[in-house]
Amino acid sequence: MSLAVARKPLRADAARNVDKIITAARHCFREFGPEVPLQTIATTAGVGPATLFRNFADKEELVLAALNRQLRISVDPVVDGALADIDAAAGLFRVLEALMDAASADANLLGAVAGRRELLTGITGTLMESVSVLLARGQGQGSLRQDISMTDMFRLLAMLISVVDTMEPGSDAWRRPLALVEDAIRSTRPARPLPAHVPVPAPAVAAQQPDAVR
Repeated sequence: MSLAVARKPLRADAARNVDKIITAARHCFREFGPEVPLQTIATTAGVGPATLFRNFADKEELVLAALNRQLRISVDPVVDGALADIDAAAGLFRVLEALMDAASADANLLGAVAGRRELLTGITGTLMESVSVLLARGQGQGSLRQDISMTDMFRLLAMLISVVDTMEPGSDAWRRPLALVEDAIRSTRPARPLPAHVPVPAPAVAAQQPDAVR
């Protein structure tokens, strides 16, 4: 765990404030994008700036706490189910689906810490440990390629998460590249069609402002 999300137990009122701030942060990042001011988040949470900064030293720490909360809520239960599943490969891909769904939902949070690999590693450490267990089990069951290493998995996950930069927030366009990754690391390619192709969104260009380019 990173220092940004490893917290001491809080009093009930302080814990409520932290919960309100994190909830407001997720809402504001979705609504206004990665550059949303902390003042906007504090106002949305119904707390003063002093309360926000008493709990989070800066935007980076708040973003990591919000991402960590989302992983704990939406991905951890899937991980628990995957580790209990007899079919390790099926469990592994359910975990990857849950992770990509969370990344898509909170694309603007990820954008706020883009390029800071060491920060994201701090909140995904336990997740990667579970992926390692599932990979080893799947290889032992013969359903995953024997020559896939955890270094490969780390890089494949980084590639997948970067897909959110090429799609609309909340889109499930990640399903097609995830299916391609599954085809690549299973010992036998699944007999199913790829998910539907979703075009990369067109950038907001000067076409909307015809006088801007002369």
